[in-house]
Amino acid sequence: MIYTTLLTILFMLFSFSPSAAISPEPKISASIAYAEKLEPTVDTKIEMAYHNLHSSTYSLPKLESFTEALKGYYTLKEKGLIKKEILTLIDFSLSSNTKRLWVIDLATGDILFHSLVAHGRNTGEEFASNFSNASESFKSSLGFYSTGEIYSGKHGMSLRLDGLEKGVNDNARARGVVMHAADYVSNSFIKNNHRLGRSQGCPAVPAELSKEIISAIKDKSCFFIYHPSRVSKFGTKSIS
Repeated sequence: MIYTTLLTILFMLFSFSPSAAISPEPKISASIAYAEKLEPTVDTKIEMAYHNLHSSTYSLPKLESFTEALKGYYTLKEKGLIKKEILTLIDFSLSSNTKRLWVIDLATGDILFHSLVAHGRNTGEEFASNFSNASESFKSSLGFYSTGEIYSGKHGMSLRLDGLEKGVNDNARARGVVMHAADYVSNSFIKNNHRLGRSQGCPAVPAELSKEIISAIKDKSCFFIYHPSRVSKFGTKSIS
């Protein structure tokens, strides 16, 4: 009897005790969001390219002119209108008494040449300010060009230029706007006349550099003449 009573009590005690310990819910680890590796923007690429230019020998162009030049270069390269990774930049916002032409190897960042360059005689005195696409205007034309072939003319070894912007410089070949050597593009001329000599609209360069520059940039490289008066008007739609 006592044995049966003890069993009954033990049975009741186990019946009211928790059957099992409640395990905590498993923690769901939060997923870690990793930032996607974004491609650099065009402006970022241009700024990187600018700061990677090798400038130990030559001074750099202004960032504003280089930015416009490289944006156009990307567009022209994409369209197949230029083939080489060479950029010639002329900054006509600068005094003609200063070196305002750069030839840049965009594959390496090397500045190959930094030179004086003339503007047209009706484009201005020391500073270039008036531009034209018209024949016999004796004015320089702004904008983007593709370099053409070498020929021998009255100035010796010369380089034809094909203007790529309609209404701005597309008459360049018909006008005979070419790169050539000129004795009036020199420091001695500046010293004697207080300004550089002027052309009939051609981007003339010093005689001692002309052959080297022409040989480096010939055959479909990007050639850009910059002036801040046209910056806001440039866009991919202006490229023919």
